[in-house]
Amino acid sequence: MTTLLILGSSNIDHVMHVKQLPTAGETCMTQDYQVHFGGKGANQAVACARLCAPSTKVHFISALGSDPIAKNMCAQWKKDGLNLEAITFIDNENTGSAMIFIDSQGENCIAANAGANDKLLPKMLVKQDNLFTQAQFLLLQLEIPLDTVKQALLLAKQKQCQTILNPAPAKKLDASILSLVDIITPNETEAFELTGIRVTDAFSAQQAANTLHHIDVKCVIITLGSQGAYVSEEGEGQLISTSPAKALDTVAAGDTFNGALMVGLAENMPLHQAVRFANQAAGITVTRHGAQAAIPHRSELTMT
Repeated sequence: MTTLLILGSSNIDHVMHVKQLPTAGETCMTQDYQVHFGGKGANQAVACARLCAPSTKVHFISALGSDPIAKNMCAQWKKDGLNLEAITFIDNENTGSAMIFIDSQGENCIAANAGANDKLLPKMLVKQDNLFTQAQFLLLQLEIPLDTVKQALLLAKQKQCQTILNPAPAKKLDASILSLVDIITPNETEAFELTGIRVTDAFSAQQAANTLHHIDVKCVIITLGSQGAYVSEEGEGQLISTSPAKALDTVAAGDTFNGALMVGLAENMPLHQAVRFANQAAGITVTRHGAQAAIPHRSELTMT
Protein backbone atom coordinates (compact mmCIF):
# COMPACT_ATOMS: atom_id res chain seq x y z
CA MET A 1 0.00 0.00 0.00
CA THR A 2 1.38 3.39 -1.04
CA THR A 3 0.92 6.23 1.45
CA LEU A 4 1.22 9.89 0.44
CA LEU A 5 1.34 12.69 2.99
CA ILE A 6 0.50 16.35 2.39
CA LEU A 7 1.12 19.01 5.02
CA GLY A 8 -0.22 22.49 4.47
CA SER A 9 -2.83 25.19 4.41
CA SER A 10 -6.59 25.19 3.96
CA ASN A 11 -8.56 28.26 2.88
CA ILE A 12 -11.98 29.37 1.86
CA ASP A 13 -11.53 31.29 -1.39
CA HIS A 14 -13.67 34.32 -2.28
CA VAL A 15 -13.25 34.68 -6.04
CA MET A 16 -14.10 37.73 -8.15
CA HIS A 17 -13.75 37.82 -11.94
CA VAL A 18 -12.79 41.22 -13.35
CA LYS A 19 -11.92 42.53 -16.80
CA GLN A 20 -8.45 43.50 -15.58
CA LEU A 21 -6.71 43.27 -12.23
CA PRO A 22 -7.22 46.40 -10.11
CA THR A 23 -4.38 48.85 -9.52
CA ALA A 24 -3.74 50.83 -6.34
CA GLY A 25 -6.72 52.99 -5.44
CA GLU A 26 -8.93 51.52 -8.17
CA THR A 27 -12.40 50.05 -7.61
CA CYS A 28 -13.44 47.38 -10.11
CA MET A 29 -16.93 46.02 -10.63
CA THR A 30 -16.82 42.22 -10.73
CA GLN A 31 -18.37 40.09 -13.43
CA ASP A 32 -19.28 37.46 -10.85
CA TYR A 33 -18.52 36.32 -7.32
CA GLN A 34 -17.96 32.73 -6.19
CA VAL A 35 -16.86 30.90 -3.06
CA HIS A 36 -14.55 27.87 -3.37
CA PHE A 37 -12.53 25.61 -1.10
CA GLY A 38 -8.82 26.31 -1.55
CA GLY A 39 -5.45 26.73 0.16
CA LYS A 40 -2.29 25.34 -1.40
CA GLY A 41 -2.09 22.38 0.96
CA ALA A 42 -5.72 21.41 0.51
CA ASN A 43 -5.57 21.88 -3.27
CA GLN A 44 -2.53 19.61 -3.51
CA ALA A 45 -4.12 17.02 -1.25
CA VAL A 46 -7.28 16.97 -3.38
CA ALA A 47 -5.17 16.65 -6.54
CA CYS A 48 -3.37 13.65 -5.06
CA ALA A 49 -6.63 12.01 -3.98
CA ARG A 50 -8.32 12.49 -7.37
CA LEU A 51 -5.33 11.40 -9.44
CA CYS A 52 -3.89 8.50 -7.47
CA ALA A 53 -4.62 4.79 -7.84
CA PRO A 54 -7.41 3.34 -5.64
CA SER A 55 -4.85 1.42 -3.59
CA THR A 56 -3.04 4.63 -2.54
CA LYS A 57 -3.81 6.26 0.81
CA VAL A 58 -3.61 10.06 0.88
CA HIS A 59 -3.33 11.74 4.29
CA PHE A 60 -3.68 15.49 4.85
CA ILE A 61 -2.25 17.34 7.87
CA SER A 62 -3.84 20.76 8.29
CA ALA A 63 -5.46 23.11 10.81
CA LEU A 64 -9.01 24.44 10.44
CA GLY A 65 -11.02 26.93 12.46
CA SER A 66 -14.04 26.35 14.67
CA ASP A 67 -16.38 27.83 12.05
CA PRO A 68 -19.07 26.00 10.05
CA ILE A 69 -17.04 26.16 6.82
CA ALA A 70 -14.50 23.75 8.32
CA LYS A 71 -17.10 20.98 8.56
CA ASN A 72 -18.23 21.62 4.99
CA MET A 73 -14.63 21.36 3.79
CA CYS A 74 -14.10 18.04 5.53
CA ALA A 75 -17.32 16.62 4.11
CA GLN A 76 -16.14 17.41 0.58
CA TRP A 77 -12.62 16.10 1.19
CA LYS A 78 -14.03 12.78 2.39
CA LYS A 79 -15.94 12.50 -0.89
CA ASP A 80 -12.62 13.00 -2.69
CA GLY A 81 -11.11 10.13 -0.70
CA LEU A 82 -8.82 12.07 1.63
CA ASN A 83 -7.89 10.61 5.02
CA LEU A 84 -8.59 13.35 7.58
CA GLU A 85 -7.57 11.93 10.95
CA ALA A 86 -4.64 14.38 11.01
CA ILE A 87 -6.87 17.47 10.72
CA THR A 88 -6.83 19.70 13.83
CA PHE A 89 -9.66 22.09 14.68
CA ILE A 90 -8.53 25.27 16.47
CA ASP A 91 -10.95 26.74 19.02
CA ASN A 92 -11.91 30.42 18.64
CA GLU A 93 -10.14 30.71 15.30
CA ASN A 94 -11.32 31.18 11.72
CA THR A 95 -10.41 28.85 8.90
CA GLY A 96 -7.90 30.50 6.56
CA SER A 97 -9.35 32.66 3.81
CA ALA A 98 -8.29 34.27 0.55
CA MET A 99 -9.65 37.00 -1.72
CA ILE A 100 -8.82 36.20 -5.35
CA PHE A 101 -9.18 38.50 -8.36
CA ILE A 102 -9.01 36.85 -11.82
CA ASP A 103 -8.78 38.85 -15.05
CA SER A 104 -10.07 38.06 -18.53
CA GLN A 105 -6.77 36.38 -19.44
CA GLY A 106 -6.96 33.98 -16.49
CA GLU A 107 -4.21 35.70 -14.50
CA ASN A 108 -4.81 36.34 -10.81
CA CYS A 109 -3.76 38.24 -7.71
CA ILE A 110 -4.49 36.97 -4.21
CA ALA A 111 -4.66 38.37 -0.67
CA ALA A 112 -4.88 35.78 2.11
CA ASN A 113 -5.58 35.67 5.83
CA ALA A 114 -3.81 32.74 7.50
CA GLY A 115 -6.34 32.15 10.28
CA ALA A 116 -5.97 28.63 11.66
CA ASN A 117 -3.08 27.93 9.25
CA ASP A 118 -0.80 29.96 11.52
CA LYS A 119 -1.68 27.63 14.39
CA LEU A 120 -0.31 24.55 12.63
CA LEU A 121 2.73 24.35 14.92
CA PRO A 122 5.68 21.91 15.09
CA LYS A 123 4.41 20.31 18.32
CA MET A 124 1.31 19.15 16.44
CA LEU A 125 3.45 16.92 14.22
CA VAL A 126 4.45 14.73 17.16
CA LYS A 127 1.00 13.12 17.10
CA GLN A 128 1.48 12.26 13.42
CA ASP A 129 4.75 10.34 13.79
CA ASN A 130 3.14 7.15 12.47
CA LEU A 131 2.08 8.90 9.26
CA PHE A 132 5.65 10.00 8.58
CA THR A 133 6.73 6.40 9.19
CA GLN A 134 4.17 5.04 6.72
CA ALA A 135 4.55 7.64 3.96
CA GLN A 136 6.79 7.22 0.93
CA PHE A 137 6.46 10.90 -0.05
CA LEU A 138 5.77 14.17 1.78
CA LEU A 139 4.53 17.24 -0.10
CA LEU A 140 4.45 20.65 1.57
CA GLN A 141 4.32 24.41 0.85
CA LEU A 142 4.92 27.72 2.64
CA GLU A 143 1.45 28.91 3.74
CA ILE A 144 2.09 27.51 7.23
CA PRO A 145 4.77 28.51 9.79
CA LEU A 146 8.34 27.89 8.57
CA ASP A 147 9.23 26.17 11.85
CA THR A 148 6.56 23.58 11.06
CA VAL A 149 7.88 23.14 7.52
CA LYS A 150 11.39 22.54 8.85
CA GLN A 151 10.20 20.10 11.53
CA ALA A 152 8.24 18.13 8.94
CA LEU A 153 11.25 17.94 6.65
CA LEU A 154 13.42 16.71 9.54
CA LEU A 155 10.86 14.04 10.46
CA ALA A 156 10.62 12.90 6.85
CA LYS A 157 14.40 12.66 6.57
CA GLN A 158 14.54 10.54 9.73
CA LYS A 159 11.85 8.23 8.33
CA GLN A 160 13.47 8.00 4.87
CA CYS A 161 10.42 9.63 3.30
CA GLN A 162 11.10 11.57 0.08
CA THR A 163 10.27 15.27 0.32
CA ILE A 164 8.78 17.60 -2.29
CA LEU A 165 8.71 21.30 -1.39
CA ASN A 166 6.59 23.70 -3.38
CA PRO A 167 8.17 26.99 -2.14
CA ALA A 168 5.00 29.06 -2.49
CA PRO A 169 4.24 31.78 -1.73
CA ALA A 170 7.72 33.09 -2.58
CA LYS A 171 10.01 33.40 0.43
CA LYS A 172 13.72 33.36 1.09
CA LEU A 173 14.78 30.05 2.63
CA ASP A 174 18.10 29.27 4.26
CA ALA A 175 20.24 26.19 3.71
CA SER A 176 19.01 24.55 6.93
CA ILE A 177 15.63 24.06 5.23
CA LEU A 178 16.69 23.63 1.59
CA SER A 179 19.26 20.94 2.41
CA LEU A 180 16.42 18.74 3.72
CA VAL A 181 14.51 18.89 0.41
CA ASP A 182 14.77 16.13 -2.20
CA ILE A 183 12.68 17.83 -4.91
CA ILE A 184 11.84 21.54 -5.09
CA THR A 185 9.25 23.01 -7.47
CA PRO A 186 9.43 26.82 -7.70
CA ASN A 187 7.89 28.92 -10.44
CA GLU A 188 9.91 31.77 -11.98
CA THR A 189 9.07 34.23 -9.19
CA GLU A 190 9.88 31.73 -6.44
CA ALA A 191 13.10 30.67 -8.17
CA PHE A 192 14.22 34.32 -8.20
CA GLU A 193 13.39 34.71 -4.50
CA LEU A 194 15.40 31.58 -3.66
CA THR A 195 18.42 32.18 -5.89
CA GLY A 196 18.47 35.83 -7.03
CA ILE A 197 18.48 34.62 -10.66
CA ARG A 198 15.73 35.76 -13.02
CA VAL A 199 14.54 32.76 -15.02
CA THR A 200 13.80 33.80 -18.61
CA ASP A 201 15.06 30.82 -20.63
CA ALA A 202 16.67 27.38 -20.32
CA PHE A 203 20.12 28.84 -19.59
CA SER A 204 18.95 30.99 -16.66
CA ALA A 205 16.74 28.14 -15.42
CA GLN A 206 19.80 25.91 -15.24
CA GLN A 207 21.74 28.63 -13.42
CA ALA A 208 18.98 28.89 -10.82
CA ALA A 209 18.82 25.11 -10.54
CA ASN A 210 22.59 24.89 -10.04
CA THR A 211 22.39 27.37 -7.16
CA LEU A 212 19.93 25.04 -5.43
CA HIS A 213 21.97 21.94 -6.31
CA HIS A 214 24.89 23.56 -4.44
CA ILE A 215 22.71 23.45 -1.29
CA ASP A 216 22.20 19.69 -1.81
CA VAL A 217 18.76 19.89 -3.44
CA LYS A 218 19.03 16.89 -5.77
CA CYS A 219 16.15 17.69 -8.10
CA VAL A 220 14.90 21.12 -9.19
CA ILE A 221 11.72 21.53 -11.25
CA ILE A 222 10.99 25.12 -12.26
CA THR A 223 7.43 25.50 -13.53
CA LEU A 224 7.12 27.91 -16.44
CA GLY A 225 3.37 28.17 -16.98
CA SER A 226 2.35 27.54 -20.57
CA GLN A 227 5.94 26.65 -21.51
CA GLY A 228 5.95 23.59 -19.26
CA ALA A 229 8.61 22.81 -16.66
CA TYR A 230 12.42 22.90 -16.58
CA VAL A 231 13.77 19.77 -14.87
CA SER A 232 17.32 19.57 -13.53
CA GLU A 233 18.97 16.67 -11.73
CA GLU A 234 22.51 17.17 -10.44
CA GLY A 235 23.34 19.81 -13.04
CA GLU A 236 21.70 18.20 -16.07
CA GLY A 237 18.53 19.94 -17.23
CA GLN A 238 15.79 19.76 -19.84
CA LEU A 239 12.59 21.67 -20.65
CA ILE A 240 9.52 19.43 -20.58
CA SER A 241 6.94 21.22 -22.70
CA THR A 242 3.20 21.07 -22.21
CA SER A 243 0.29 21.05 -24.65
CA PRO A 244 -1.25 24.49 -25.28
CA ALA A 245 -4.48 25.24 -23.41
CA LYS A 246 -6.74 28.30 -23.28
CA ALA A 247 -6.40 29.49 -19.68
CA LEU A 248 -9.59 30.60 -17.97
CA ASP A 249 -8.26 30.50 -14.40
CA THR A 250 -4.73 29.66 -13.23
CA VAL A 251 -5.46 29.62 -9.48
CA ALA A 252 -4.86 25.91 -8.72
CA ALA A 253 -2.68 24.97 -11.69
CA GLY A 254 0.57 24.88 -9.72
CA ASP A 255 -1.07 22.93 -6.91
CA THR A 256 -2.45 20.38 -9.38
CA PHE A 257 1.02 20.07 -10.91
CA ASN A 258 2.59 19.32 -7.53
CA GLY A 259 -0.05 16.82 -6.47
CA ALA A 260 0.13 15.03 -9.81
CA LEU A 261 3.93 15.01 -9.71
CA MET A 262 3.92 13.21 -6.36
CA VAL A 263 1.34 10.69 -7.62
CA GLY A 264 3.44 9.97 -10.71
CA LEU A 265 6.63 9.48 -8.72
CA ALA A 266 4.84 7.29 -6.17
CA GLU A 267 3.71 5.09 -9.06
CA ASN A 268 7.35 4.70 -10.12
CA MET A 269 7.06 6.82 -13.25
CA PRO A 270 10.47 8.04 -14.44
CA LEU A 271 10.92 11.70 -13.44
CA HIS A 272 10.33 13.17 -16.91
CA GLN A 273 7.20 11.03 -17.37
CA ALA A 274 5.90 12.17 -13.96
CA VAL A 275 6.45 15.80 -15.03
CA ARG A 276 4.53 15.21 -18.28
CA PHE A 277 1.73 13.64 -16.23
CA ALA A 278 1.75 16.71 -13.96
CA ASN A 279 1.79 19.09 -16.94
CA GLN A 280 -1.26 17.37 -18.40
CA ALA A 281 -3.21 17.53 -15.14
CA ALA A 282 -2.36 21.23 -14.66
CA GLY A 283 -3.29 21.90 -18.28
CA ILE A 284 -6.81 20.67 -17.61
CA THR A 285 -7.08 22.72 -14.41
CA VAL A 286 -6.44 26.05 -16.17
CA THR A 287 -9.38 25.49 -18.51
CA ARG A 288 -11.83 25.59 -15.57
CA HIS A 289 -12.87 28.10 -12.94
CA GLY A 290 -12.21 27.63 -9.23
CA ALA A 291 -9.53 25.97 -7.14
CA GLN A 292 -10.45 22.46 -6.01
CA ALA A 293 -13.48 22.48 -8.32
CA ALA A 294 -11.09 22.73 -11.30
CA ILE A 295 -8.80 19.83 -10.37
CA PRO A 296 -9.31 16.83 -12.69
CA HIS A 297 -9.84 13.16 -11.85
CA ARG A 298 -7.52 10.45 -13.12
CA SER A 299 -10.07 9.28 -15.70
CA GLU A 300 -9.80 12.65 -17.48
CA LEU A 301 -6.10 12.26 -18.26
CA THR A 302 -4.84 10.41 -21.32
CA MET A 303 -1.66 9.42 -19.44
CA THR A 304 -2.57 6.65 -16.97
